[in-house]
Amino acid sequence: MNEALLSLGVAAIAFVGTHFALSHPLRAPLVRAVGAGPFLGLYSLVALATFAWMVLAFRAAPPADLGGSGQIGWIVATVLTLPALALFLGSLRKNPALPDPRAEAMASREAGGVFAVTRHPMMWGFALWAISHIALWWSVRTLIVAGAVLFLALVGAHMQDRKKRALMGEAWSAWEARTTYWPRWTALPRAGWLLWLVALALWLVITWSHIHAAGVPAGLWLWIG
Repeated sequence: MNEALLSLGVAAIAFVGTHFALSHPLRAPLVRAVGAGPFLGLYSLVALATFAWMVLAFRAAPPADLGGSGQIGWIVATVLTLPALALFLGSLRKNPALPDPRAEAMASREAGGVFAVTRHPMMWGFALWAISHIALWWSVRTLIVAGAVLFLALVGAHMQDRKKRALMGEAWSAWEARTTYWPRWTALPRAGWLLWLVALALWLVITWSHIHAAGVPAGLWLWIG
């Protein structure tokens, strides 16, 4: 294997592995040792450092073109990335899975918005992004990064349920009973028209900027351009 691709693989493993290690086996002892606030800072620092390493390794790796999946792949990617962004944006508010002192109160409410789709909208947003890039079958380096993100999102969501059950007890168990891990795609319209409008506007900006960031048009710009 090309050394640059090997380095990217190691960076991807470090990114995923440190997330799992700090979120699960190392979390409790580190929180006891340094406190919740410093631990969150350490977690963020490690996540940022390993993500930056992965990005730099991605840029250094050769494209190793796989040929692409053609128009079908681009259509799949275009269709998936908009709901991915909507799920991610909707997950940033009133999400009991995020570290927040009000998490138990959030978990006691009815599951509306993106939480009517899944209790892990952020993770599924990342997963859809990853699947969209795998569907393109663009390059080996893209598959490595997208595969790492997909694994982290879907396995991480399962592990998060277990962790939250231990931390929040009945509050999280009740939230699980009212929500679902696997998305109810028919509930996507319940995310709300305002969220979809914001997601669409941001999606147009992001896909347009993809031309300048990656040198490849994406989304509607692939056909408009």
